[in-house]
Amino acid sequence: MIPPADSLLKYDTPVLVSRNTEKRSPKARPLKVSPQQPGPSGPVPQPPKAKLPSTSCIPDPTKQAEEILNAILPPREWVEDTQLWIQQVSSTPSTRMDVVHLQEQLDLKLQQRQARETGICPVRRELYSQCFDELIREVTINCAERGLLLLRVRDEIRMTIAAYQTLYESSVAFGMRKALQAEQGKSDMEKKIAELEMEKRDLERQVNEQKAKCEATEKRETERRQVEEKKHNEEIQFLKRTNQQLKAQLEGIIAPKK
Repeated sequence: MIPPADSLLKYDTPVLVSRNTEKRSPKARPLKVSPQQPGPSGPVPQPPKAKLPSTSCIPDPTKQAEEILNAILPPREWVEDTQLWIQQVSSTPSTRMDVVHLQEQLDLKLQQRQARETGICPVRRELYSQCFDELIREVTINCAERGLLLLRVRDEIRMTIAAYQTLYESSVAFGMRKALQAEQGKSDMEKKIAELEMEKRDLERQVNEQKAKCEATEKRETERRQVEEKKHNEEIQFLKRTNQQLKAQLEGIIAPKK
């Protein structure tokens, strides 16, 4: 059976679960496999019951590791041809060669899926998340406490990334709103600029008309002043001549009397 998606996290062989039977949750499956067996001595039930708890109270490290692994890394399940398949995380301890192989697979998948080396890259984040889950699996098999601590670190990192993603999405939405507002303000401003330019052209036309009127008035007044000055000068000359004539006549009248 082919799993639904290839992952750096190591899984066991998929198990077929009949859809007609009762389906248990992945966390309950390992607990269901170990039912208590009745004691061989049937007539005397009390002594066997006393012995069974003492033997069953001894924790099985393998089952305990499987339970912790299933709690940390839940099994994945999918439906194919109306059949439910479940695949649990592998509980096989890893060796040094497995870690080296994990590193090689990580580099290979980063190259195959063309993950970006810098910046935000969902592909790179997904692959490194799978690699970190595989490291948690390997550590949990050897030391459950250390694995649980790494789980807390992983969840904290995911919460931080989710917070950054929410902040990024809100900032993008805020930026889009501001861009739309700026675009709306830009159109209003362009409309106002067009109106002001029309008003400016109208005022310039009025200014040119007033300048033309002013120049015509100045020219007309200059010509009128020149005419008035010429007329005034002629009157002055006439009055001067008349004055001289009258003065000469007056002198002619006064002279014989002496």
